[in-house]
Amino acid sequence: MHGGEPKIRVGIMEGRREIHGCFHGVFLTSSGQAISGDVRFSIADGKLVLCTGSGAWPLTEREFRCRPQGDATFSLHDVTIGVNFHWQRQETQTFQGALSVLVAEEDTLTAVNELTIEDYLGSVISSEMSAAAPLEFLKAHTVTSRSWLMAMLEKKEAVTRNSPMTLSDGEIIRWYGREEHARFDVCADDHCQRYQGVTKIITDQVRQAIDVTRGLFLVYDGGICDARYHKACGGRTEDFANVWEDVAVPYLISVSDGPENFPPAISEEEAEKWINSSPTSYCNTNDSLALRQVLPSFDQETTDFFRWEVSYAREELETLLLRKSGIDFGELHALIPLDRGPSGRIIRLKIEGSKRTVIVGKELEIRRWLSSSHLYSSAFIVRTERDGQGKVVRFTLKGAGWGHGVGLCQIGAAMMAMQGFGMEDILGHYFRGATLRKLY
Repeated sequence: MHGGEPKIRVGIMEGRREIHGCFHGVFLTSSGQAISGDVRFSIADGKLVLCTGSGAWPLTEREFRCRPQGDATFSLHDVTIGVNFHWQRQETQTFQGALSVLVAEEDTLTAVNELTIEDYLGSVISSEMSAAAPLEFLKAHTVTSRSWLMAMLEKKEAVTRNSPMTLSDGEIIRWYGREEHARFDVCADDHCQRYQGVTKIITDQVRQAIDVTRGLFLVYDGGICDARYHKACGGRTEDFANVWEDVAVPYLISVSDGPENFPPAISEEEAEKWINSSPTSYCNTNDSLALRQVLPSFDQETTDFFRWEVSYAREELETLLLRKSGIDFGELHALIPLDRGPSGRIIRLKIEGSKRTVIVGKELEIRRWLSSSHLYSSAFIVRTERDGQGKVVRFTLKGAGWGHGVGLCQIGAAMMAMQGFGMEDILGHYFRGATLRKLY
């Protein structure tokens, strides 16, 4: 099916007026000029300007490209990770492969890293989770990430776009697909897959996971699987159609994340019982030593991922909803879940106010509206506190899981590996009916 290992263009930075970095070793430009050391890219009079230790000069082309010599690498400063999430921050990151800096819309700069897919995966696996995680988990994650990436590249001409924001009869339903990037294949952040170059520790174990699974993919019915993953399902994964478009994907169905079969939590009574419980699930762990072994440092800051709680004073939530949705609900009266998926994740939520009542969905839109960044998940129950006159004073959301819940549960899969499950066991558990096939 595939003639060899493809290359990929990864967008590292966008919308910058300046980009600062450093070449560690010699890089050759397309004209054969050798560059090393500190560099700065900017725009002057609509032209891309390159500054090095030997001076500054405008470039005639709108895209500058250079390739490494030998094992040279490059660093970029102030790379933003976790965009719009609660862990957002900036880092200096170091990359292998070629660098392109190009002039984009409104005279801003975009930095793109070009490298082979297998080299890219080494960083993804070390960025999404810890490079010290168990080998069988790293192998399973490598196959999952490789499959998602190739499935996305193969259908790039018909990339699933975000659904339109629709408002009819007081209902807003939106899901977020992977928007096509015009100037590169994937971005380096959670919107696609975390890719933080060689900044993260890429261990011998990660290299082994890449090498032994080289060219190996999840396939279903002759096609490469669009293999999704998330941080922690909360005990049960979710159906694809309840998060994205209304399409049944046989290998992305809800499964119990544990040795026993947990019942679905579709009704409010079932969701109440489920979220107030602590089932023996693979991702139900508070073993700090194990979590340090599998989670990158900034994810270790999130300790309440299996069951969590968020509380808002009514006025606080009114202000938040106005800012995030653009809708003035007036005085909030109620948050009412209307539809849930098997994992307990809310698909449609009714928000009742004195000025407006609106139904919102799907999963991510609910999370975006009800948090300054994102709620951990939409699997939550609502506790409403009222004063003596029956007026709402506080909403408390008690929830389960971290992420959309579809496909591979990263923490659950890592814990499975720690319990002795192999790569094929892990992939077979989360992607029912899919098989493994070597394609290059």
